[in-house]
Amino acid sequence: MKLHLIDILILLTYLSAMVFIGFWLRKKAGKSKDSYLMGGKSLPWYMLGLSDASDMFDISGTMWMVALCFVYGFKSIWIPWLWPVFNQVFMMMFLSKWLRRSNANTGAEWLQTRFGAADKGIKASHIIVIAFALIGCLGFMAYGFIGLGKFVQIFIPWDLVKAYIPFHISDKYVPHFYGIVFTLIAMMYSILGGMHSIVLGDVIKYMVMIVACLAVGVIAWQHMANQTLYTPKGWTDPFFGWKLDMNWSGIFKDANKKIAEDGFSLFGVFFMMMLLKGVFASLAGPAPNYDMQKVLSTRSPKDASKMTGFVSIILLPIRYSLVIGLTVLALLYYKQINIKGPDGVADFERILPATINTFLPAGIMGLVLTGLMGAFMGTFSGTLNAAQAYIVNDIYLKYINPAATNKRVLYMNYVVGVVVVIVGVIFGFMAHNVNDILQWIVGGLYGGYVAANILKWFWWRFNASGFFWGMIVGIVAALIMPCLTTGLPLYWWPLLFVLSLAASIAGTYAAPPTKTSVLISFYKTVRPWGFWGHVHELVIADDPSFKANKNFSLDMFNVVLGTIAQLCLTILPMYLIIRMNGPVIIVIGILVVIGMILKRTWWNKLED
Repeated sequence: MKLHLIDILILLTYLSAMVFIGFWLRKKAGKSKDSYLMGGKSLPWYMLGLSDASDMFDISGTMWMVALCFVYGFKSIWIPWLWPVFNQVFMMMFLSKWLRRSNANTGAEWLQTRFGAADKGIKASHIIVIAFALIGCLGFMAYGFIGLGKFVQIFIPWDLVKAYIPFHISDKYVPHFYGIVFTLIAMMYSILGGMHSIVLGDVIKYMVMIVACLAVGVIAWQHMANQTLYTPKGWTDPFFGWKLDMNWSGIFKDANKKIAEDGFSLFGVFFMMMLLKGVFASLAGPAPNYDMQKVLSTRSPKDASKMTGFVSIILLPIRYSLVIGLTVLALLYYKQINIKGPDGVADFERILPATINTFLPAGIMGLVLTGLMGAFMGTFSGTLNAAQAYIVNDIYLKYINPAATNKRVLYMNYVVGVVVVIVGVIFGFMAHNVNDILQWIVGGLYGGYVAANILKWFWWRFNASGFFWGMIVGIVAALIMPCLTTGLPLYWWPLLFVLSLAASIAGTYAAPPTKTSVLISFYKTVRPWGFWGHVHELVIADDPSFKANKNFSLDMFNVVLGTIAQLCLTILPMYLIIRMNGPVIIVIGILVVIGMILKRTWWNKLED
């Protein structure tokens, strides 16, 4: 362990500050349900954007990205399209403002805007969205939990701790023990202060992360001055063919094993699957998690668009300064770091903590550790807040105690928070590693979410019955698919999508259309484009001055530009730190041109 006193003091100061914030903002959060769960919908868009970016900057995901960058080099910028990361661009251009116009508090509550409160299928649809949201939240909590434990284990070796623990813990569960300890701290301030403390804590943490990530980038840039990276041919090339064609033999042979295990050797096929899934998943809109809650918490639809646009700008260059910085240090000195797990096999998710522990100086190490600990706490707290919102707002207040006092609602938020944490930890014990959970969430579970949630935006005839059957078939298929196959979850996606789409259409025609008054209200309020011709005719019959949304072509043009800009923001720090000056100039030029175009085609046209 190489932690110095200053590193420990920085970390303890941060943890203490987070607990203080929870107590300090407890009264403000307790004023009302909206204040606790949504920050009263009064927080500035840039603070919510920083908070949302902070929630996405998690330990587990960053460990995964460093592992990918080490093995796949610049081609690793494409692999996060598994999420897909470019869904933020779709949201920025049009979906965030559509979602915010509903003025709902959760995704489940939003369904009433689309299908009406009296629809026969609305209750079943309501319940299935809550189930999906909770399964997703618990999955993400387990994902962060196991990643945090593996991270902490590097800095606090179990041999130094086990003598003070009054019970035996096998080596297999040491990461889980560490995960529980820090989860309890995160739980305290999240439950006490609600959205107010979550956003303030995220902003403070992100300020720390900016300093820490840039410092790591500068250190790596300095180390590159007189040295050469020994990597396979094509490592610094972001472009690719049908096959990956990256051979680590003679350099780091375990990397070849990881490529084979990941199933990314046929990179062209993998990319097309990601792109196809990503476009459909982005059109479906945000899943019911912390991202959706931040959009619904903005002051206005215009602010919702600004917030989601700000996320990519503030997140990607900072995060990838850390990712490429640690990757460069690990590649330059990989013989000096130990990334083998307890079984003696190379665990590439250990590159991040091992590199931090070996090469960062005192003070900088403390900032990085604090930022990454805060990253876990931010992701954890945002996910916990979303789970609380669905259980308290959409179950307790809707079905159990609609007349609950504010004091009772606050008490239920506390109880629910504790229960959700316990269940999330149990999920963490069931997971083998970070990648297992990630692949299941993005390749499996979200595959069952897409079809029904695309149709809800773009097809007027789609109803609550179709939504329920599309979601239930997709979720059940996603849950049982791992039991039937061992393949990469991404490759299950087309089957999941087809099954869910078929169920959505069959369920739609098995029930009458949504009430005309509800459809008219939704169409006039949200103003989507798509297959709404029948409803548009009804609207203009009553209001001839109403104008249809004809921005499909412009929105898609902006999406393409935004996605290119997002890739440029990702790869810019990578070129910069490796001292590839020519590509740096080209990327900056592309960003300037795209920025000037989007100023005219997006920013100047923002509306509520």
